[in-house]
This record gives sequence, structure tokens and C-alpha cells, in this order.
Amino acid sequence: MSGPVLDQLKDARLGAEWFAVGWSREVKAGKTLTRRVLGRDVALWRPAAGDGLHCWLDLCIHRGAKLSLGEVRPGVGGDCLVCPYHGWRYAESGQCVSIPAHPGLIPPVKARAQVFKVRERYGVIWICLGEPGGELPEFPIAEDESFRVLLAGPYRFKALGPRLIENLLDVAHLGIVHAGLLGDPEGEIEDYEVGMGTGGPEAKEIRIFQPNPDGTGAGAHIRYHYEVKGPLTAGFVKYHGEQRFGMLAQVAPVDDETCEMRLVMAMNYGQEIPEEELITFQDRVTEQDRVIVESQRPELLPLDLQAELHLRSDRMAIAYRRWLREIGFTYGTNDGGAA
Repeated sequence: MSGPVLDQLKDARLGAEWFAVGWSREVKAGKTLTRRVLGRDVALWRPAAGDGLHCWLDLCIHRGAKLSLGEVRPGVGGDCLVCPYHGWRYAESGQCVSIPAHPGLIPPVKARAQVFKVRERYGVIWICLGEPGGELPEFPIAEDESFRVLLAGPYRFKALGPRLIENLLDVAHLGIVHAGLLGDPEGEIEDYEVGMGTGGPEAKEIRIFQPNPDGTGAGAHIRYHYEVKGPLTAGFVKYHGEQRFGMLAQVAPVDDETCEMRLVMAMNYGQEIPEEELITFQDRVTEQDRVIVESQRPELLPLDLQAELHLRSDRMAIAYRRWLREIGFTYGTNDGGAA
């Protein structure tokens, strides 16, 4: 297994990533929410007016209480998050502006919360614990009004991020792990080419047969366009005639052994299908993946291509491993062969 997650923050790529840690709908106006990512607890909170969103280390600098247990209250120039232990008031900038036990004291500059960058897009809360290495991942069809957008997860895996992303990119497992749902056990994977997209490797034309690609029960050949958008972020768009279904997957390391995956899905058909039914289907598919991914050994993804056997149907996975090695991404990987 990997070393401590906090040590992995030495990997500049990991600290520069945008992680999906929740849904915008989960943080109500004037409320807080806590999440754990990269071995750190963070507090998410909104002002009572509902404008904006803040992400801080979930820790009061005074005596280490969780700020997420506190309340959002009005303050001068905006709302404050109040520590539940000694009532220290932190302004939206993160600076402590009031200490009840010493009302005449101007809090020192160092009396402030550790503030992280936070954004919202596609109904997702994205945070970065370091200096962002780029913009948020692009998922254009989620911005198309003709597409229905669904949010699925979080799905917790006792596995490390690169194994999850490689599983998403593995077209050959669809007919085996998801037989009868997403593939045919006897279906051949046609040859395909892999190139380099704006964020990482991509394969635009992967054709496979699926027994029920659109819920009608009629089998058909469909096309997949896979695209890596970051070391722990990837997606695909599936084409069947005029119908399109897309998925953006983001994996956030929780601690040394576990990760959470959140999915943004978009589709331009099936408006009559209840959201609960679609999410339940995805839950079933992801559970099938979880059993397999958690069983894989070594836990660290081998970047040395001599460590495992590869076939032409593995081209996207091979490109992903090579790319991780090229950019120097170390979390969840082993660059020296099997571990």
C-alpha cells in the first residue's frame, strides 16, 4: 500500500488537483458540512444569504475544535462561522474578528482559518488543497439544455484512485463484469486508436456490442469516446444513433486506504425514466466494479508495463499508465514494477 496520504501531498500533481467532495444541494444557506479528503477534514459552509461557498480546514486554530460543528451568524461586513468551543468568530475571509472571552482584543493576524479554493460546477462542489494546476474539468454535454443531468454517488472504494480511473477506461471488462447490462461476454473488442487530448489520453472510436444500450431491450453496436481529464478524473460519451449518454467521474482520496468516486451523468433521451431508477442502475453497476477493483493486486497501479500482461484491448489503460509516468504522478502508483 501507499504511504500516509499526507506524505502524498509532496506530490505536486495531487495537491494541484480539483476534487469533487459533494453536491451543491447538500450545503444549505447558513449551514455547514464536513468532508474528509487527502487525510484532512474540511468544513464547507454558506452565508445565510446563500451567496458563495467557503471551504476551510475543519479546525479552529485556538484549541482544535471542528468548525463544522459551529454556527453561521451575522457579522460586520458579512456572515461569520462561529467556533462551537469558545465562540471565536471567523469572517468569510477566514480571519478571526472576535473573541468573546476578550471583547476588547483585536485578534492577531495568525488567528485565522486555513482557507482552500472552492468552486461549483455541474451541481458539484470542487476543492483544491494546493495551488490549482488548471481549470475545472470540462463536461460540455452537462451544459447542453437538451441533456438531463444526474449526480450519482459518492461510491466508497477500499482502493486507491488510479485503479478506479483505469477501471473506468477499461472497455474490455464491460461484457464480463457487467454482462447483460453493458456488454456481451462473447463480444469482441474491435481495434481502436488512442491519442492525446487536452487533459490526457483519449480514444474517440471504440465500438462494442451492448445487449441493452438504451433500455429498450434491443441490442446494438455503440461507440464510446473515452477521455482522461486529469490523473484522477476521466469520462466518456456513449453514442447510439442520435442518443448520447455521458459520464464524468472524479475520484477523491479520503485517506491511506479509501477513495470516494462521484459521477456526473448526462443523457439526451429517457426523460420519462424516473431519476431513482437511473441512479439505482448506476449503483448496481458501480457495486459490480467495487468488488473487482478492491480485489486487485498490487494495490499500487504498476507504471512499469513489464509488470503485467497487456493486449490491444488495453490500449487506453496502457496510455493512462504511460501518461501518469510522464507527468510524474506518484499517488497510488508504483514506477518500479509489481509491488
